[in-house]
Amino acid sequence: MEADLKRLDGGGAEAEPKSNSPSAESESLNRWRLILGEAANEGLARSDEFDPEHFRYAEVDEILDYLYSREHGEEQGYRKEGGRGPSNLTVPSWLYKVRELFPKPTVEILEKQALDRYGLTELLTDKKLLESLEPNMGLLKNIMQFKGRMKGEALKSAKDIVRRVVEDLRRKLESQARASIMGKRSRYADSPIRSLRNLDFKRTIAKNLKNYDREKRRLVIERLYFDGNVQARNKWNVIIGVDESGSMMDSVIYSSVMASIFYRLNALRTKLFIFDTEVVDLSDRLEDPVDVLMNVQLGGGTHIAKALRYGETLIENPGKTIYILVSDLEEGYPIQHMYKACKDIMDAGCKLLVLTALDFEGNSVYNKHAAQVLADLGAHVAAITPNELADWIGDIVT
Repeated sequence: MEADLKRLDGGGAEAEPKSNSPSAESESLNRWRLILGEAANEGLARSDEFDPEHFRYAEVDEILDYLYSREHGEEQGYRKEGGRGPSNLTVPSWLYKVRELFPKPTVEILEKQALDRYGLTELLTDKKLLESLEPNMGLLKNIMQFKGRMKGEALKSAKDIVRRVVEDLRRKLESQARASIMGKRSRYADSPIRSLRNLDFKRTIAKNLKNYDREKRRLVIERLYFDGNVQARNKWNVIIGVDESGSMMDSVIYSSVMASIFYRLNALRTKLFIFDTEVVDLSDRLEDPVDVLMNVQLGGGTHIAKALRYGETLIENPGKTIYILVSDLEEGYPIQHMYKACKDIMDAGCKLLVLTALDFEGNSVYNKHAAQVLADLGAHVAAITPNELADWIGDIVT
């Protein structure tokens, strides 16, 4: 009942009757009918003014009942699956009517509950239905959960949706990450680093226009100009190990996107691996974060110590290495091994950052005792946003 009421608050403006406006009493009765469900028909119909067939509320109720009838079994006596008569709705027709009757924010809520709470996975396994959904972070997470059930054209469409959402996220994060880590380039100070990647073409041409040879119709370059404040190539190594347990889904998404951004920066050399009880190195796929995410298998056990030891094999220059562990620290094996692996990494000279969450919500559920132990050992332990991660790395490498 509470869920239905929330939906009405979001879609009330769109649920007005098509014909003349009902009285306040009639509208109140209609709204109570929507909240209480089909079981309220007999009592509410005693009012002469209540006739659901004359109002759009009847259609709205059918849409809500198709979804929320799954909330209760028949023993409760209301919101029975299927109602008193056969429903003509199918998942495609339900989705069409939802979009017709409700505003976009309410549509997204209904779609999310249909997937997350009531298991209408046909929304994801039917190509046409999948393509009709709004590409957003919620849909991306659902695709990651159910991608194992997708095949053929539906899987191809799912990848296209993941790409759209991920690319939008990457564009939003990349400029700040680049500024935090690389620093703003100065176009007034010449750089001691001379390479094609930081050649200032515009300034070079402008400064050498005085040397234009009109007879030979060519520009004679006496001096090349380079942008200032550019870090040396691959000065720092970043190793990111990501726990792919189900509770870490948001962090998996943001970690993959941020690793892809770091990979594009000349100042960093980035490695990425994901783990449960096994470790999968995805460093060779960092050019495409979609490829990374489609290889994640959420759920399963967790062997953090094993993953940390694998990451150790990727360390080349400990003094110039930032090691990032993204995990809720719920170790499935003797936890002392995890503590020992972390201490060995720090003792080697690496900077260790343990992220209990990497997203914009900041709501992390993790092993607080383990986090405190690692903090006491000298690790940086935090739940931070992607932008804060870029700032933290920037403070180290600049």
